Amino acid sequence: MKGKLMLYIDQHGCHYYARSVKELREKLGGGHVSKMYVDRKDGTSWHVGYVVGKLWCSAFVPFEQKASWS
Repeated sequence: MKGKLMLYIDQHGCHYYARSVKELREKLGGGHVSKMYVDRKDGTSWHVGYVVGKLWCSAFVPFEQKASWS
């Protein structure tokens, strides 16, 4: 995710913006960092966020698109 602004939402619904895992860890007050994975029905695992301390943070990429009526 290296430098791209990301939105992270924890299991309590709190929002955090960070450009790196280091920045996310600092905003959450430190703690051990682990990658968080989700298992899909096809048997593959996907990296979807990070576990920082006791918080599970899912990552979301901001999306922009020009309006179709312009």
